[in-house]
Amino acid sequence: MTAGPRPVVLRRAGAADATPAADVWLRSFSTALPTVVRAHSDDAVRAYFRDVVVPSRETWVAESPGGGVVGVMVLADDELSQLYLAPDWRGRGVGDRFVALAKERGPRGLTLWTFQVNGPARRFYERHGFVAVEYTDGSGNEEREPDVRYEWRP
Repeated sequence: MTAGPRPVVLRRAGAADATPAADVWLRSFSTALPTVVRAHSDDAVRAYFRDVVVPSRETWVAESPGGGVVGVMVLADDELSQLYLAPDWRGRGVGDRFVALAKERGPRGLTLWTFQVNGPARRFYERHGFVAVEYTDGSGNEEREPDVRYEWRP
């Protein structure tokens, strides 16, 4: 009997993961949100991951054997502030595993923001028990894109 493919590993990000994690973010954002104008250049996003996100936030990556970083999740206290997957890794259960991990790390509850136009993300979070609690016109985010705040309470 031969073993199947090794599963994706979720682990804390290290300094070497900053650029691959930023690249997942960039690919995912452009694929999932083609109508949303990004507030920062690719290089600025990579610098932000290198200088701020990975060193000072609870950053997790999903690593595929032989495929490198295929997902990134960032937690900030009780906020699930980022969850992005490489486009070809959507629908494979990695996002489900990230949300389960986020709930373990934030057992009293979590909040998150997503853009109103991101129907797939909204359905994903609602399937995981998140409830929309606030809708905005986008004036409070850098992209000036209407968004929605979700909460999950155990």
